[in-house]
Amino acid sequence: MNETLQTIKARRSVRAYTEQQVSAEDLNLILEAAAYAPNGMHLETWHFTAIQNKEVLKELNDKIKGAFAKSDNPHTRERGYSQTYCCYYHAPTLVIVSNEPTQWWAAMDCACALENVFLAAKSLGIGSCWINQLGQTCDDPDVRAFLTKLGVPENHKVYGCAALGYASADAPVKEKKVKEDTVIIIR
Repeated sequence: MNETLQTIKARRSVRAYTEQQVSAEDLNLILEAAAYAPNGMHLETWHFTAIQNKEVLKELNDKIKGAFAKSDNPHTRERGYSQTYCCYYHAPTLVIVSNEPTQWWAAMDCACALENVFLAAKSLGIGSCWINQLGQTCDDPDVRAFLTKLGVPENHKVYGCAALGYASADAPVKEKKVKEDTVIIIR
């Protein structure tokens, strides 16, 4: 089996990280892979914001929790008041992927870019996990103001994030089982 297919089959979501930071060189390679993803009419309306500052990540998590605390959903509201909840699993790097919501392909472009992020990270020995919480809360006024301060374009919606870092030794790894009857080939 070739290296690309091996990487695809070996990639798993990591939800427990060491404090070791992703190097600038590796982060640049990962972001370059994101920018090479397929995108609608090659307009590249997306934007990538990488955060490696621990204090900024904590403040972002606090803003997300503040938005969660206002939710009508009891489970979401509970996360908002939790002292231990961290939406990015304490990964040392978070990549925010945003796009212009007026473009009908925006979500698909961001999903393709995030998959490239995950595969590039895996190929470099770096763990990753898709993070949805910022996409759910990016329209909250406090969250939006913070995103703008971080450089996320004001006319953008967050479609997903990637937590990046090195898996801790005790990080659980789920075995991947492909569900039966999910593929049909018509010849």
